[in-house]
Amino acid sequence: MSFKFIDLFAGVGGIRIPFEELGGQCVFTSEWDKYSQLTYETNFSHKPDGDITKILAENIPEFDILLGGFPCQAFSHAGKKLGFDDIRGTLFFDVARIIDFHKPKAFLLENVKGLVGHDKGRTFNIIKKTLIDLGYNIHYKVLNAKHFGLPQNRERIYIIGFLEDLDFEFPSAPNTPTRFGNILEEVVPANYTISDKLWASHQERKKRNMLKGWGFGYSIFDENSAYTSTISARYYKDGSEILISQLGKNPRKLTPREAARLQGFPDTFIIPVSDTQAYKQFGNSVSVPVIRAIANEILFSLKFLKNELRKPKPKQLSIAY
Repeated sequence: MSFKFIDLFAGVGGIRIPFEELGGQCVFTSEWDKYSQLTYETNFSHKPDGDITKILAENIPEFDILLGGFPCQAFSHAGKKLGFDDIRGTLFFDVARIIDFHKPKAFLLENVKGLVGHDKGRTFNIIKKTLIDLGYNIHYKVLNAKHFGLPQNRERIYIIGFLEDLDFEFPSAPNTPTRFGNILEEVVPANYTISDKLWASHQERKKRNMLKGWGFGYSIFDENSAYTSTISARYYKDGSEILISQLGKNPRKLTPREAARLQGFPDTFIIPVSDTQAYKQFGNSVSVPVIRAIANEILFSLKFLKNELRKPKPKQLSIAY
């Protein structure tokens, strides 16, 4: 059975990929960043509309499912945690007005884990109450990418809503063993190795922070590491959150292709932008295998997907290279 969906705050389309795989048709997309628009259009032949605050709900085609990774910086532990006092936080209400107007059968929203505890839980309570008042039955859970076949420790909250009171269960994590080396490229240009100056700066900063008891600093991994720390949109600055050890050399940064793989994007996904923009895009994106697992359960609950057609639980790393 076919279904229609819209993709809000679409980034480079990480949420779209699994829903298209499962037979969905994307009828509307919104993404304001011009570089993300370029990547999105290159891969999906569909240029997203821009600023969601300027898009009238009545101008959006009818659809069955709303998808949206609404901006998370306002709730992130890495940011200032201003929540609804930050304009990026209030963009949630643009999601709400579109849901209110169209009353889709379901929605999937993704955000940082910090949303749950922001402002002692008050922010998340406002979000839940808003969605419930719109007539939706709400399910939410924090899931970690490392439990779904990706070698990355990345926790995100997923909020699912159904207009009807349907049976729904979040996917069981397969807990497949992961290995960072599985997503690394065999040949990497020398420019990804960090300079002596930057490496010295990383080491000095980590030493100072440890003396102060802060514990902040670079994180280094090798091919046998089970998983890395979370890649963020700031990765382009110095790569300190995920450095890769090299024998007889300074550590190196991820390549853009490796950053894409770390989020579960296939190698067929085209990266038409600079390294800086690519790091921002994949750092801001979603972990595709987690979305894929959730999509299966949503579509099964909506009867858009019969049980015998559901994608099987992965028995090995979700992506192979």
